[in-house]
Amino acid sequence: MCMKKCIISFFVCLVAGFAVAQAQLPAVTLKTIDGATVQTDTLSNDGKPFIIDFFATWCKPCNRELSAIAEVYDEWKDETGLKIYAVSIDQAQNINKVKPLVDENEWEYEVLLDSNSDFLKALGGQMIPFVVVVDGNGNIVSKHSGYTDGAEDELIQEVHHLLAK
Repeated sequence: MCMKKCIISFFVCLVAGFAVAQAQLPAVTLKTIDGATVQTDTLSNDGKPFIIDFFATWCKPCNRELSAIAEVYDEWKDETGLKIYAVSIDQAQNINKVKPLVDENEWEYEVLLDSNSDFLKALGGQMIPFVVVVDGNGNIVSKHSGYTDGAEDELIQEVHHLLAK
């Protein structure tokens, strides 16, 4: 009986893992930092992988992560063609703090505003920083919560792995 449960559990995990790996981006309407409307299910990078990084102006680990990535972003773009979407979950009353933070840190990311955290929730995110890696076909391949120094190295390794496939 135990063996049967183990086998069933294994296949459920295998199928669930495959479903997550093949999931497409959900359709949520967001605004860019300049006020244009964007449908999240149309985010792309011309057939190359991209990263979606959720942050808030008040989140210190988020800001450390985005700043650490900013230091190597030009190199990453040259090497892999990678694109990063930085998605702020600051609520409406704090949205005016996003652009100054982005400008102050000279972040060259495409910045989107998710003031109700609809996109974050649709992706299953519960805490920030929350990073989603998407392959060149628009499939979600991994999700990461939290940040520790050096975690950006793991992100670029994932991108290299995707490009090698």
